[in-house]
Amino acid sequence: MAFYLKKTKLKGRTYLSIDESFYSHEKHGTAHKCFKSLGSVETWIQKGIPDPIAHFQKEVDALNLEKAQAGVPKISEVSPLHYLGYFPLKVLLEKMHIQKYVDYFKLTNDFSYDLYELLSSLIYARAVHPCSKYKTFHEVLPNLYDPVHFSYDQLLHGLAFLGNDYEKFIEIFTVRTNAFFKTDTSKTYFDCTNFYFEIDREDDFRKKGPSKENKKEPIVGLGLLLDGNQIPIGMKMYPGNESEKPVLRDVIDQLKAQHNITGKTIHVADKGLNCAKNIASSKKSGDGYLFSKSVKGLPETEKTWVLLEDGFTDVRNKNGKLLYRYKSCIDSFPYKVEHEGKEHVIKLREKRLLTYNPSLAAKKRYEINRMVEKARALTASQAKKAEFGEAGKYVKFTDRSGKKASVSMNQEAIDKDLKFAGYNLLVTSETEMKDSDIYNTYHNLWRIEESFKIMKSDLDARPVFLRKEETIKGHFLICYLTVLLERLFQFKILENEYSTSDIFEFIRDFKVIRGENKYINTTRSTSFIHELARKLKLPLTNYYLTETQIKSILNHKF
Repeated sequence: MAFYLKKTKLKGRTYLSIDESFYSHEKHGTAHKCFKSLGSVETWIQKGIPDPIAHFQKEVDALNLEKAQAGVPKISEVSPLHYLGYFPLKVLLEKMHIQKYVDYFKLTNDFSYDLYELLSSLIYARAVHPCSKYKTFHEVLPNLYDPVHFSYDQLLHGLAFLGNDYEKFIEIFTVRTNAFFKTDTSKTYFDCTNFYFEIDREDDFRKKGPSKENKKEPIVGLGLLLDGNQIPIGMKMYPGNESEKPVLRDVIDQLKAQHNITGKTIHVADKGLNCAKNIASSKKSGDGYLFSKSVKGLPETEKTWVLLEDGFTDVRNKNGKLLYRYKSCIDSFPYKVEHEGKEHVIKLREKRLLTYNPSLAAKKRYEINRMVEKARALTASQAKKAEFGEAGKYVKFTDRSGKKASVSMNQEAIDKDLKFAGYNLLVTSETEMKDSDIYNTYHNLWRIEESFKIMKSDLDARPVFLRKEETIKGHFLICYLTVLLERLFQFKILENEYSTSDIFEFIRDFKVIRGENKYINTTRSTSFIHELARKLKLPLTNYYLTETQIKSILNHKF
């Protein structure tokens, strides 16, 4: 029904009103009622409106337009999008009864918010959309299917509380993980890394030190202990100015003592921690090691073995594309160790696994050629040594008897780097370890560190509150727990049939849009989501999802 302009003649004058027609159930038909009385045409002409009928007809048209649009859904300040991909993490938290143990902290602390809700929702937000805490609160948490009931200030307060006692929370998760999934500590793995902060001034926690990314800013160190299946079972943070080589040994001892681990620990690290002292220390303590080693720095006899085509095994994907090649050998290798001020050469029996990755080789060659071109251009202009930067390793600076240095290309260094591009060498004390296990162990740890990289851009000391040490530790705790839950889902629920990247891609992409009556599943179709839906018997691939179906997903039991 609609509004219309009614004209009534009475005693020589024309009276106007805006009437509304509507359906009357009593009359079983159309009825009319006055919406607004306007007075006479003559009166409005006297008031200065030359054509009152045309004037009020515009008002009627506006009313009808407003009424027509009233039934059309409008955009809202509240986003209709909801993240659902975090449900495996939610199910795992509930399976391990984590809330029960987190709620014990209420007995000695007067929280004005639910600490477990804060902890769990920050884990979910970290998994589905890693970003700053401010953006997390305002843009991510509101789009989780389950609403949160704390303020931004309470989020920061809770994060600081979690960080202040981060080792207690890690212990809770480690104990509950073992209770439900039986962690394998007969052999454990250790890795460490550091994270830089885009700030100039140091504080008691963030110190300038040797950064893995060659950054000059203050950094924080982090050691990670994992069980035999690379499930995280311990984390330790330390100031960034402490050298990782001695810290590596101290942190391992602390973590093993804290978690009552008596089994052998395999120290897994990159080239930066591969020193004879660490290797000797691990052997002395009854532990082992798995390090990456520079191929270019090997003795000539070992370089010859590297370049021999014999003995390689190819690993291809299901489409036949070569992923990498590998070969191994077992022998005794010399190491120089300093003891009581004197250098000694010891021989250690170890296994060495050489890999060649064609994709990595192409990438390395591109980077080398780009630096060579830069070096050639600078050499042609006889630029100063400081101008070459990293490309300086491909030139020779020859001093001409105290005069200006002569600059020329170092073709030998160029050929050497091109020749060994794509090769990587892993050395381990575990001579009985299968080649595939050596490769997967090292690269699984690399994937865990890769998962941690998502937090590095977050820690730009914004807001000011995040400068506090306990808040930073709380942030790393959330990231650690997110990785732990993802690894449990990957190894214990999905039985290591899918990669970390497949799982995180699903967690971040599985979203729905709230419609009038149902939810629309906007997730891109992949083989992983189809296999997961079949494995868990959940409607993950349905285009439309009802409220009941969504709750069945979130309340699923593993």
